[in-house]
Amino acid sequence: MAEVIVYTTDYCPYCTRAKGLLQRKKIDFVEINVSNDPGKRAWLVEATKRRTVPQIFINGKAIGGSDELHALERDGKLDAMIAADHS
Repeated sequence: MAEVIVYTTDYCPYCTRAKGLLQRKKIDFVEINVSNDPGKRAWLVEATKRRTVPQIFINGKAIGGSDELHALERDGKLDAMIAADHS
């Protein structure tokens, strides 16, 4: 099973939407709130080249945010990514 990490902030409707999809699909994930962690937030921007949240990583690969997660689901690709072993 894949390792899924979702970086979020407080009061973020896109974060809520992404987490909701993962929860509906019963996909386990780790949520890391970067609201009060400027160092982690800076790392996230450096790693993804994006300032927005959520930022979602599947098996260590940044896949983007809520829109990208929902696009993977729409395109039938999310289940395969989740089923892949974490190496």
